[in-house]
Amino acid sequence: MVNGISAVHQEFFNDGGLGILIGDGRLPHPGLEQIIETYYSYALTGSMRLTADYQFINNPAYNTDRGPVNVFSGRVHSQF
Repeated sequence: MVNGISAVHQEFFNDGGLGILIGDGRLPHPGLEQIIETYYSYALTGSMRLTADYQFINNPAYNTDRGPVNVFSGRVHSQF
């Protein structure tokens, strides 16, 4: 996934604005946020699954001064 930030949104942050997902304030070097995600889900039983997930995030929150970030997660899902 590739996300961009609009000029108006950049101006809002550069004027001191804060966002719920982007709380940095100024963006001196804005850029595209790039995310790659992959996961694998394994059926332990007919009603239980185990899932592993990996995300690579380049320029998180549109900030080229940050990152890249590696995010690992897991999930166990059971239903009855």
